[in-house]
Amino acid sequence: MPGASGRTVIVAGGAGFLGSHLCDRQIAAGHRVICVDNLSTGRLENISHLMDHPCFAFVLHDIVEPFELLEDVAQIYNLACPASPPKYQIDPLHTFKTSVFGALNLLRIAEEKGARILQASTSEIYGDPEVTPQPESYRGLVNTIGPRSCYDEGKRAAETVFHDTHEERGVDIRIARIFNTYGPRMDPEDGRVVSNFIMQALTGETLTIYGSGQQTRSFCYVDDLIDGLIALMNSDKVGPDPVNLGNPGEFTIAQLADIVLQMTGTQSTVSYRELPRDDPRQRRPDITRAKAVLGWAPKVPLREGLVPTIAYFMSEVARNARNKPEERLA
Repeated sequence: MPGASGRTVIVAGGAGFLGSHLCDRQIAAGHRVICVDNLSTGRLENISHLMDHPCFAFVLHDIVEPFELLEDVAQIYNLACPASPPKYQIDPLHTFKTSVFGALNLLRIAEEKGARILQASTSEIYGDPEVTPQPESYRGLVNTIGPRSCYDEGKRAAETVFHDTHEERGVDIRIARIFNTYGPRMDPEDGRVVSNFIMQALTGETLTIYGSGQQTRSFCYVDDLIDGLIALMNSDKVGPDPVNLGNPGEFTIAQLADIVLQMTGTQSTVSYRELPRDDPRQRRPDITRAKAVLGWAPKVPLREGLVPTIAYFMSEVARNARNKPEERLA
């Protein structure tokens, strides 16, 4: 991989929403990037612009299975795992294996190469929290046998695997607990609330709110989140303990629906359905630790971040419309 003077970075899950943005940033910084993805939820469209770049390599591989690398690696980002409930519930056992076996396989490479490795954990490890905002010290309220358990418990187990590997073998680890993130390159069929609302609004469908709509989420724009991941990876002060990354701005789901309706100018209405089992009632990060040790805080307010996000989904709707006649002919 000639043409770069920087370090070599592995991004597992690099064809996904967050992973593709991270690949872009690493390439822009002059580093070599090895993107590893099985494309179960990642999309080649997200990295197509990088395929011919001399400092980018794509490896089609499922990190549940071990793999070998010949070249030296300085950093490993583990972002590999379906993150939307409809996607990770398709094959819950594989979701759990991705979190646990994937962590073990990447940690082995980190140990062999002497690389620093970052685990993309999640706010879902807090479950349906009884404490708000959620600090890293909160241990969570998670159902071990619910429909979300394969993801929630898988990520909790991955944190344990990372911690114990650090303690026993001295591997240099970082753990990011990521809260709801949105932005361009989200899968239109992602199934999470931001993509659902925007796609429903743009296609003239009724916006579906589950439950009363008074449950809350905190939405972080993708550029801010990538800033946080890079700051965490490169920090020599933070150590192995988890760090929350997210935007503390808290909105009800009903408020988000109103904002999307206003910004898209749609005539869509809103309908209510039963709240799914184990759906969290409240989600808001305490980012005191991120501010103190990383000097990081999100900068993009929700309405500002929704502008490019809506524009992206508009382009996806137009692309899908252009492809439909071709699909019918096929």
